[in-house]
Amino acid sequence: MPRKIIHLDLDAFFCAVEERRKPELHGKAFAVGGSPDERGVVASCSYAARLKGVRSAMPMARALRLCPGLIIVDPDHHTYSEASRQVMDRLHQITPLIEQISIDEAFLDVSDLPEPAEQIARQLQAQIKKELELPCSLGIASNKLVAKIATDTGKASAVKDPHYAGGPPCAITVVPPGHEAEFLAPLPAIALWGIGPKTAARLEEDGIHTIGDLASCSQADLVRRFGKNGFDLAQHAHGLDERPVETSHEIKSVSREVTFAKDVADQAVLDHTLRELAGDVGHSLRKEGLTGSTVKLKLRWSDFTTLTRQVTLPQPTDLDEIIYSSASDLFNKAWRPRRPVRLIGVGVSGFGRHVQQLSLWDNTPEKQKQQQKSTRLQRAVDELHKKYGDKILKRGTDG
Repeated sequence: MPRKIIHLDLDAFFCAVEERRKPELHGKAFAVGGSPDERGVVASCSYAARLKGVRSAMPMARALRLCPGLIIVDPDHHTYSEASRQVMDRLHQITPLIEQISIDEAFLDVSDLPEPAEQIARQLQAQIKKELELPCSLGIASNKLVAKIATDTGKASAVKDPHYAGGPPCAITVVPPGHEAEFLAPLPAIALWGIGPKTAARLEEDGIHTIGDLASCSQADLVRRFGKNGFDLAQHAHGLDERPVETSHEIKSVSREVTFAKDVADQAVLDHTLRELAGDVGHSLRKEGLTGSTVKLKLRWSDFTTLTRQVTLPQPTDLDEIIYSSASDLFNKAWRPRRPVRLIGVGVSGFGRHVQQLSLWDNTPEKQKQQQKSTRLQRAVDELHKKYGDKILKRGTDG
């Protein structure tokens, strides 16, 4: 029997949450994001703003030029995360087979439920709207690939409708089993997973414009031209996708980065930022029960050139000070005094689960005592942050 896969996408999620708590924003052209004076970008925009040409990831300054009356709302990620959790809780009431792929998107595998997938989708859409005041669109198909594209296509069709008035699309699009290739055929090739701008440009040069054009190519030819990705392209072009809905994902890295409002060349500011980022990464590692053995530094200069450097530690760690010290060493080797920095980031990878031990050469009573003291201190700081918030306590510097 064909699977029953539902893809759910919350419509203009950040904006919908803002409208829920600020009803005066309903129907207004507004965007959630950073200040145009500080290199801010649009994180999300209302559908009224989209009618003016505003789009997510657009520089806020450009958005204001397109829509001079645009209202700018500062993001509140804590509130968005809580709203996302409420939505996901309702999905889990339907089935445990949930794959959350972002804060506002998820797949559900409802193959084992007796009700038709469309009925489940409509009930879910109505429930989320009634209980949480959040609009969503859904795609239904026999696999994840087609369900996701169905959602995107349904939303796009709703917005292009001559009677569209500027609100959330709230679309539900069903692709019946056996009609996957037929549904995909007229869509642009770039709509397929695995096709980015460069691959799309190569296909365009060969006269391949739609997914149907791609489906008419032989699998052997696509493999010859695109390697392993060519096999996936051939499968996907025919609407074939056997990937399961994955209920958990292995965390491969934890990182934090910041883009400065203005390029920074002050070493003290850069060092303070490194320490803050290392602390955020360490806190996330401890929260997930992870220790990492590779510390990575990311730097972007004022000309947008980006470099990364990394170091492997003798033993995995989740301690802020060790992460900071390693990142600081990498920074001092890569940065020259007064060189402006646009972005700085710290990350940790190479994970184990609480595997912290001293090396043979450091396994002395003094070293053991020092590590135990650092671990106790870090746990105490975490407890204070948990009880009173992240700003209650910050590590001092020697300056």
